[in-house]
Amino acid sequence: MRLLHIDSAITGNQSVSRQLTAQVVSAWVAAHPGTQAEHLDLVANAPAHYTMDAMAPRTGQTEGLSEAQLRENAVSEQLVSQFLAADVVVIGAPFYNFSIPTQLKAWIDRIAQPGRTFQYTANGPEGLAKGKTVIIASSRGGVYSTSEGGRAMEHQESYLQTVLGFLGITDVRFVRAEGVAMGDAAKAQALGVAQQHIAQAANQGRALQAA
Repeated sequence: MRLLHIDSAITGNQSVSRQLTAQVVSAWVAAHPGTQAEHLDLVANAPAHYTMDAMAPRTGQTEGLSEAQLRENAVSEQLVSQFLAADVVVIGAPFYNFSIPTQLKAWIDRIAQPGRTFQYTANGPEGLAKGKTVIIASSRGGVYSTSEGGRAMEHQESYLQTVLGFLGITDVRFVRAEGVAMGDAAKAQALGVAQQHIAQAANQGRALQAA
């Protein structure tokens, strides 16, 4: 089993989402001996934002590509191949300005490729990245899950659920720590809840494998 561990928080060792992804990966590997884990740090190795140079090869253009187009295509190919090879993907997704970090969005733009991770059919779009488990470590400074107003402002987990579903991934699990900027007690409580979610995600994976 291959696991892809992705971090996108810009705050380094202070990052709650990085702390959570490390714990998720550790718990998963413990529950699934033999798992091969690979780490992708989207801050240390951030793909450039999506441009026409990156998009050109994805529109069917194969001849006359410029040096920049070839270079950007190589980045996209490396990222989508890495993603498709993974059985399990652990994504650290902090809550930045009601959404996700631009580094993580740039990665999504690179792996969302027609013919590779999705296709359009006579019946509409079809995801091609089926069969994967994705665990998202979601961190939030405030609390957004417990009120209608908070949920309306949230374009982090909802966006990731939508785009991963579009790619054909139905097994998406969330490990959430919210309210981490609301004082030490609130942060400790949030991390405690997240620990329970981590254990559930790892054990669920083990039960599914055994089944």
